[in-house]
Parts: sequence; C-alpha cells; structure tokens
Amino acid sequence: MNIALIGLLMIVVFMVAVLSKKVNVITAMVVIPVIFGFIAGFGLDTFTYAVAGMMSVNSTVALLVFAILYFGIMLYTGLFDPLAEVIIKFMKGDPLRVYVGTVILATLVSLDGDGTTTFMIVCTALLPVYDKMGLDRVWLAILSCVPNGAINLLPWGGPTARILAVLDVDGGELLVALLPFIFVNITICLITAVILGFKDRKRLGIVQIDVEQTRAEIVADRIDFSRPRYIWFNLALTIIALVSIIAFGISGPIVFALGSCIALLINYHDTKIEKKVIESTAEGIVNIVVMIFGAGVLMGILDESGMASEISNLIITALPESWGNFFTLVIAVISGPAVWLLNNDAFYLGILPVLAETATAYGFTDVQIALASLVGQGLRGFSPVIAALYFLCSYVRVEFSDYQRKIIPLSFILFGAYIVAGFFMGIYA
Repeated sequence: MNIALIGLLMIVVFMVAVLSKKVNVITAMVVIPVIFGFIAGFGLDTFTYAVAGMMSVNSTVALLVFAILYFGIMLYTGLFDPLAEVIIKFMKGDPLRVYVGTVILATLVSLDGDGTTTFMIVCTALLPVYDKMGLDRVWLAILSCVPNGAINLLPWGGPTARILAVLDVDGGELLVALLPFIFVNITICLITAVILGFKDRKRLGIVQIDVEQTRAEIVADRIDFSRPRYIWFNLALTIIALVSIIAFGISGPIVFALGSCIALLINYHDTKIEKKVIESTAEGIVNIVVMIFGAGVLMGILDESGMASEISNLIITALPESWGNFFTLVIAVISGPAVWLLNNDAFYLGILPVLAETATAYGFTDVQIALASLVGQGLRGFSPVIAALYFLCSYVRVEFSDYQRKIIPLSFILFGAYIVAGFFMGIYA
C-alpha cells in the first residue's frame, strides 16, 4: 500500500482520536504513528524513526524548559503584576474589552517573531483576568494564537524566512505585498473578539472588579516569592534576554538558562527558596516536555520514514496540467492542507521549489508564488504537528481537542478570506 496514503490515513485517525476524546493526546501522538509505521511495513525501523523525531525536538524542549522556568520566576517575583493591573483597569470587567485587548496584546507581543514567547507573555498577563471574569480560557489560547500567525508572516517569521531562502524575492518587497494578509487576519480576529465580547457581555454582564482585591487574589498563592523591590532589575533582565535572542541571534536556551540563574541569584538569597520556586514550575515543565517529545514521535515517523516526502509527491503528481493558467490559485488551495499536515520545512523547502518551477513556466512571478504559498497559513493554527500549540493548550490548561473544535471554523474562515484577498492582490493573474 502506498505509504503516502498510509500517512494521510494516520493523520486522519489521529485527528479523529483526539477530537473524539477517546484517548489523550500523548497516547494518540505516540501509539497511533507506531501502529501505522508497522502497517506501512517499516518494522522495527519505526522505532528508529520515532527516536529520530524525538531527538529533532531537543532544541525546542531545551528552549521551552528554560523559557518556562525563566518566565515562571518572573511571574513569582511579580514582574507581570503591574501589567496585569493596567490590563484589569483598562478592561473594566467588560468581556468585550478583554477579548479585543487580548488580540491587541498578542499582536504587539508577536512582533518578536517567536510564538512560544508570545503565548507565555500574553497568557501569563491575562489568565487571571479570564479566570476572575469567568471567561472561557480556550478563547485566550485562540486569540493569542491567530494574531501571532499573522505577524509570523513578516520576513523574519518562520514560513516567510524559508520562502526567502528558496525564491528570488526581496524581503522588503514581500513585506509590503504581505500587508493585506496581515490586515485581513487582524480584522477577522477583532471581529471575532467583538462577537465573543457582546455574547459574553450579555451572558455575564459587566463584572465589577475591585482592582486591588483582584491583584491581591492574583498574588496570594505566591506572596512569599514576590520581590517588588527588584522589579526594575527583573524588567531590565527580561529586555536584555529578549534583545539578545531577537537582535543578536544568541541561542534561546542558553539565554533563558543564564537568565534563570541570574534571576534566582538576585531575587532569592536562600537556596531553599530557590528550590521551591523551581519546584513550583516543575509540573508545567514536565507536562510540556512529555507533549513535545510525543509530537516528535509523530513528526519523526512522518518525516524519517519518507511518508512526508511521498505525500509531497502525491500532491504534485495529482495536479492536472490543464490547471496551469491558474497555478498560483492551485498553490494557494493546496498550501492549506499541506502546511497543516506537514511542517514548514517540508512544504516550503521541499514542495514549494517544485511547484514554483512549474508556476514560473506558466509566467507567474516569484512574489505571486510566495504569496500564494502563504495562503495556507490560515489553517496552520490547528495543525497537529506544531509543538507550540500543545504548549499553549497546556499552559492555559485546556484540552487540545476543545481548542481544535473552536479554532477550526475560524481557521477555515481565515483561509477562505486569504484566498479571496489573493484575487484583489493579483496573485492569481
């Protein structure tokens, strides 16, 4: 049996299992790929592929472990308390303001180009507000993720950076061309936020929030670890850490590892307290690490076995030659399921160069091809192969299946809006 079809069936079974809640996500990510590896005839090599996949996420795990530890320390010291207080005052207990504020904050924080950092900062600041007002945490996850997807289209974002590596496109020119996509994304997010806001305003009303009392409740469980006198030091340390990663390209894991050690040393002068602070973040770290390694098994069996490349070939060979005059529209349509099913490297470094060669032969420019390939990012927000999404759901303590159920309709609306916008942007002509 064709391993491309087996790979597609594996993803379908995985999605059904997760969405039906018949098995937990970890079990689905590990057991289902292994079973399908044997069905495909890989035998004991299946385990080799799985281990290779787990090894491939080592850098991601290292980043998340120390990033969670660092931001956990900052949370306990009270660095984000003033931000939470400002947000609480601005939102005034109004669900509409909360949801719109979530989109705005996520958009601004996403400018650093790193989704994980965005999720940690936004969710750390807003989770107490959502809990206090009785709002569904899953919308915090969604309204943090989708705007991040828009800003991730900027030239320093993951997919666009890969496109610049394989196509002869100027980064500045592509940035200007991408602005309509970013505008569409943020507009849809704001409309969603407004709809949710009016709905929950009707359900909950304007919640009268005592700012001081709420602030006290937020810090109650970590009052012994709060260090308000060091807030300016902690802010400076955080800025230095982020600038080191973003501007100077220093490896994130070592930056956050050093930052964590410095933060512990300066804020807490007792090793027993330092140990308690570390232990307080341990549960979240373990959950994330297990989830990411589980995703590594899924991705490893897909990639290392050749399933991903065979799926790529299947997509390419399935396209009729008669579609040549609409080839960028074809690229736009297939980019959706492709970037949902495959990682960015597989699509943009593997499939796109082949599609681009064909599109060029039909007279399409590299900019048109690049923009068409980014249309699929509208469906990226619920992909089962993105480790950061499992982290996001775990961080706000919501089920991945619940997250997917609510983001899937929004993702397809966004994907459709991108396709329509492409007609006005001249991508398909």
